[in-house]
Amino acid sequence: MEYRDYYQTLNVARTASADEIKKAYRRLARKFHPDVSKEKDAEAKFKQVQEAYEVLKDPEKRAAYDQLGSNWKNGQDFRPPPDFGGGFEFRGRPGGMGGMGGGAGGHDSFSDFFSSLFGGAGAPGAGAGNPFGDAAYGMGGGGRRRAQPTRGRDHHARIDIELEEAFRGGNRTFELQRPQLDDEGLLRNRKHTVKVTIPAGITQGQQLRLAGQGEESETGGGSGDLFLEVHIRPHNQFEFDGRDVTVTLPLAPWEAALGASVTVPTLGGNVDMRIPPNSQSGQKLRLRGRGLPGSPAGDQFVQLKVVLPPADTPKARELYERMQAELDFNPRASASAEVGS
Repeated sequence: MEYRDYYQTLNVARTASADEIKKAYRRLARKFHPDVSKEKDAEAKFKQVQEAYEVLKDPEKRAAYDQLGSNWKNGQDFRPPPDFGGGFEFRGRPGGMGGMGGGAGGHDSFSDFFSSLFGGAGAPGAGAGNPFGDAAYGMGGGGRRRAQPTRGRDHHARIDIELEEAFRGGNRTFELQRPQLDDEGLLRNRKHTVKVTIPAGITQGQQLRLAGQGEESETGGGSGDLFLEVHIRPHNQFEFDGRDVTVTLPLAPWEAALGASVTVPTLGGNVDMRIPPNSQSGQKLRLRGRGLPGSPAGDQFVQLKVVLPPADTPKARELYERMQAELDFNPRASASAEVGS
């Protein structure tokens, strides 16, 4: 997918104020509106301008977009970083960055680049509705206030933790950023910290609720809550699915063929495991209850991987040649029989 430079599309600086962005959009929208424009590819350019404005007019989406940095070029091959959206605090319904969807705003006609960041499959928190709008952070569209006190809106943010933290639990402090517009319409990120108790056995996508730490009420009601969506970082040794974890265990050919007692790493420490004779590469063994804790606890799957010693010495070559001569073994025999049947 191709990167899109929204600032270049609107021909504004990355430091542009909200008013400058709005003026640039109106000028280009008039220029490329397909009903009146005689420009070449006016409709396509009009959609590009709409998409850029959809992001840059909204402090939340703009702050997240700015997180990508300024070194990208239009048309450059792009994939969203795995930590995109992490540490940013947003107003609105659950789902954070994703779930923009289509509808009246025309988001269904926006690019794959937009969808990868703010909605659609694979976007952070996708599938929970559109939490953004022009009313967020002083962008207008206010409407009449209710006379009675109303509760402040909930906030949502994503936090990243290690798999070991999900296993053990514990206390953590996270620094979050709330995108806001200052009095001059310039984007500012207000940083603040939250203290969080992570329960042992928390899983990917689970939300933690911090009561009263969301938006303050403007009408004398109580504050909203802050919901933290947990993302577990990829691990260099374990894969995880829900509370189950999987580890790949290398075996020597004789361990797989004859059976062996080996040491297997788990999140709770090393354990001894018996490998049955005639085990095969790719075979999975189960360690019950050795995954993430819970009711019930997850399991750990041990995927076997037979590793051959290299034939890089005369003695090693001799051993392989003896096996070739003395063992009646054809690893493709079953495949050949199936083809001939």
